[in-house]
Amino acid sequence: MLEVRDEQAVTAPLADAPEWTSGAAWSLYRLPFNDLLFKAQTIHRRHFDPNRVQLSKLLNIKTGGCPEDCGYCSQSSHHSTGLAASKLMEIEKVVAEARKAKAGGATRYCMGAAWRNPKPRDMDAIVEMVGAVKALGLETCMTLGMLDRDQSERLSAAGLDYYNHNIDTSARYYPQVISTRTFADRLDTLENVRQSGMKVCCGGILGMGEGETDRVEMLVTLANLPEPPESVPINMLIPIAGTPLAEAEPIAPIEFVRIVALARIMMPQSYVRLSAGRSAMTDEMQALCFFAGANSIFVGDTLLTAGNPEDEADRKLFQRLGLQAL
Repeated sequence: MLEVRDEQAVTAPLADAPEWTSGAAWSLYRLPFNDLLFKAQTIHRRHFDPNRVQLSKLLNIKTGGCPEDCGYCSQSSHHSTGLAASKLMEIEKVVAEARKAKAGGATRYCMGAAWRNPKPRDMDAIVEMVGAVKALGLETCMTLGMLDRDQSERLSAAGLDYYNHNIDTSARYYPQVISTRTFADRLDTLENVRQSGMKVCCGGILGMGEGETDRVEMLVTLANLPEPPESVPINMLIPIAGTPLAEAEPIAPIEFVRIVALARIMMPQSYVRLSAGRSAMTDEMQALCFFAGANSIFVGDTLLTAGNPEDEADRKLFQRLGLQAL
């Protein structure tokens, strides 16, 4: 049994500590697995119903042709993945898909475009999409690449609730994955989003060849932002043929669950989103993630360009675990 004094030693930050330290986060991460999950579940119950999970739907509104060279991405123009580039989806089709998502139980609707950043010619259509989806009563999120302050202000004024822009990994390992934009560029976009009044959705990808310390440092960066992200997606790499990370060694399930638990402890009021990679997870692994504090998933059989568990599989899993949609 974990002694009280040990519990206090790894519960950080303390009242007089301004931020999380790498040492405090690492101490938590290395707790015995049962102690880590117990701590995460205890904190989770203080802020959320432990048996309710938010259902989100992600639509790719513009596929392929991205000039960034992210080593994991099928949509990069630098990689030979066989994915054809498309134009921005028509607004009416986006809204029609949003209606289907709502009818299927989703309460959060995310729209993603394969861009380095939105071009001025695209902004009017993007703003109209936000307003139309928002009018359906759905929580709205977009991921469009980097944003400047003016773009952030326009999206916020249109009613966009969340903007997703992941930092992907630690600052140390980041250059091993991406060379066309810097880690600082990512943080600048997050600051523009925050200053415009939108909520921040920001997490990372596990299994890209990074070490355990890189995963912990990624969470330290997020937890130490001026305001932690309200939404923290934890993705497991889906290796895609033709990308530099196609042969990356998969992350061990226990290591993945540890990061979910650590995210819950370090950012107790955030939604921890079990995102890409669920199709490769067993039901038992997903159950451990929910116990560790994950409380949102993406539904539907496609996640951008990669596979995702079908709705029926999720329904059966929720039934087995006694979970309900939030």
